[in-house]
Amino acid sequence: MSKNIEPRHYDVILSPVVTEKATIASEHNKVLFKVAAKATKPQIKEAIEKLFDVKVKSVNTLVRKGKVKAFRGTIGSQSNSKRAIVTLEEGHRIDVTTGL
Repeated sequence: MSKNIEPRHYDVILSPVVTEKATIASEHNKVLFKVAAKATKPQIKEAIEKLFDVKVKSVNTLVRKGKVKAFRGTIGSQSNSKRAIVTLEEGHRIDVTTGL
């Protein structure tokens, strides 16, 4: 079985997001991923379909702004991160908890 996986697909999808909110979303056939800041929705859809061999229904993206933190009087900030909420077609599943 020869999949057509290109290295650029690994540059688009950085990691799965495993949080309480992501676990609740997985019950509704949705999976959350941390993605590259310049990744577009069609690129994310193609990467998910090729990497996990599933059919994607839709992709929603959001940018989480980095928090501003103060440590011993020095103010710094965490970097922004882009996330994708991927809705899968009926009958398709991605279990991100087993791969960690």
